[in-house]
Amino acid sequence: MNTREHVVAMANQIARNFVVRDRASAAEATARHIREFWDPRMRALILEEARTDAPALSPEAKAAALIAADDRAATAGKP
Repeated sequence: MNTREHVVAMANQIARNFVVRDRASAAEATARHIREFWDPRMRALILEEARTDAPALSPEAKAAALIAADDRAATAGKP
């Protein structure tokens, strides 16, 4: 498994765990996990994947990657 496949599998697994509790907030909870615990290189890889067709990425994981990226952009340059 290459690194891209690995981060896709991880994101899907994290999202799947949150979907069990509450499908509506699974993407937000997964994005929070990605922001807090993932290395910047891993976040960049999952974002690249989410910006493509990303058939291997679950809808919740794809949304989470995009949410995490938007949050980073929104807070860039702020103390």
